[in-house]
Amino acid sequence: MSRPLISGVVLAGGLARRMGGADKGLQLLAGKPLVQWVVERLRPQVDELLINANRELAVYAGLGYPVIGDRIPGFAGPLAGLHAALASAANPLVACVPCDSPLLPADLVERLYHALASEGCDLAHARTLAQRQPIFCLCRRALLPHLTTFLQDGGRQPGLWYRTVSACEVAFDDQAEAFCNVNTFDDLACLASGVAGQDGVDAAAADQLQPFAARHTHSR
Repeated sequence: MSRPLISGVVLAGGLARRMGGADKGLQLLAGKPLVQWVVERLRPQVDELLINANRELAVYAGLGYPVIGDRIPGFAGPLAGLHAALASAANPLVACVPCDSPLLPADLVERLYHALASEGCDLAHARTLAQRQPIFCLCRRALLPHLTTFLQDGGRQPGLWYRTVSACEVAFDDQAEAFCNVNTFDDLACLASGVAGQDGVDAAAADQLQPFAARHTHSR
């Protein structure tokens, strides 16, 4: 299906409280930071790639893509990252994914766009079985003013905002495992054990849980 140009954003701007405040996107999985896994999955699916980050900006910029910070202060959550992307993107559609789901589907954007176009909605987001996956979405940039108002009024939950716009769900029941995400160091270790030995990955590298940032920034 022919489609408009699409920008993509990887959300890496959160506080990762369940990781003790560590910068989640920079934690290593099989020798690569989580954000790099996600970038490599998303980049072939979009025409422009952005990274939303609020810390370690130089490290994220080292991946070779524009880094954008939240415009809404106070670490306001994933919608603040989407808001920053809608304000910065060069294209009329923006695909959004979190930095902690390194196995995201290779056809994510294609399927979200098909729903957006066929159902005439302004925002399409993923669902796996009975579980909504609201951070995996494709959004029209024209929703920026509406999202700005929602955030300025104190709104934070994606699900609540989605109820106020024309949104549709896209089933990914056939790839539910692709949406597994990393919230804790235990999650990371479990996922590392699953990818060790795949695609030439060194099992020893899979056990590296230290931040990628530590290898690329000076101590303060």
